[in-house]
Amino acid sequence: MATSLDTRPSTYDSLKGGTLPPWAPGLVGAIAVGGAVVLNATTGLAGWFGTTIVGALIFVVLQSIWSFAVEGKRHAVDRLATTAVYSTFVIAIVPLVSVLFTVVVKGMKVMSWGFLVDSMRNVSPRSPGGGAGHAIVGTLEQVAIAAAFAIPIGVLAAIFLVEYGRGRLAKAISFFVDVMTGIPSIVAGLFIFTAFVLGLGLERSGFAAALALAILMLPVIIRTTEEMLRIVPNDLREASYALGVPKWRTVLKVVLPTSLAGIVTGAMLAVARVAGETAPLLLTTFLTQSYNNNPFEGPQAALPTFIWDQITSGTPASVDRAWAGALVLITLIMFFYIVAKLLANRFAPKG
Repeated sequence: MATSLDTRPSTYDSLKGGTLPPWAPGLVGAIAVGGAVVLNATTGLAGWFGTTIVGALIFVVLQSIWSFAVEGKRHAVDRLATTAVYSTFVIAIVPLVSVLFTVVVKGMKVMSWGFLVDSMRNVSPRSPGGGAGHAIVGTLEQVAIAAAFAIPIGVLAAIFLVEYGRGRLAKAISFFVDVMTGIPSIVAGLFIFTAFVLGLGLERSGFAAALALAILMLPVIIRTTEEMLRIVPNDLREASYALGVPKWRTVLKVVLPTSLAGIVTGAMLAVARVAGETAPLLLTTFLTQSYNNNPFEGPQAALPTFIWDQITSGTPASVDRAWAGALVLITLIMFFYIVAKLLANRFAPKG
């Protein structure tokens, strides 16, 4: 029995046989900008933010109406979704670019070789000059000590959770790692201050600050390493076991090399994350205006505390130094990220 199928497109899904020309978005954008500027000049609309929002709304409305009239509902909705995706990307990237641009412009005012090697010893907050050399040394030493503690412990803890952890102990460790991931950084500094400085008599120093930073690094390293170990195919483990290789050697020779790129990346990201922490340092080492190359004795400066100290002084010279310190800190963190990327590519499995 023959059946009749109505293959005619519906009123809303019809493509209407047309397509917007390639120059349509540009024309609509120009009209939207012109309309927003006119409204800015003739109404109470003021400010670049309000003008931008009005221009974006005009663009969306005009393009959607034009596309619906020429192409149909499906293409109009597709263009609307595409516009929304690009808009959210711009909304996300503009603040980041704005912050980076501001730091670079303001930081370059006093950036020089002398700023990178000099300290603030005998430099008045109102006077130009001085530098962040002592803070750069402190940051590098504190982060290095924190990494020396946190990376081995974090990797071993992740190996235990993935390869050996079963029962209540593994669940308890996983729970506390989740809790540590969300604790404020000042809590880590407060713990080191009360337990080690006040309780055990440890001197407020770069080493005490490094212990606080290590606490903040641990959950990041454990979670990233744990995820990297879990994505290693079980077939590799089973093949090693089939050859009679014990489990510890399988982990050492098969599992870790396979996931090493991700582990290195996670460790470097954890280092970059704690390099800008300020609150733990104020409790555990505070700051100094001079070089202190010994992290185990006396207060030691760091870039975050240097920035905090300069910005709280409030003078034009100190504010400029704070911006320059922020530029150095961002550059240092960017260096850590680049190193993480290079190491990930270097240790990535070939083939």
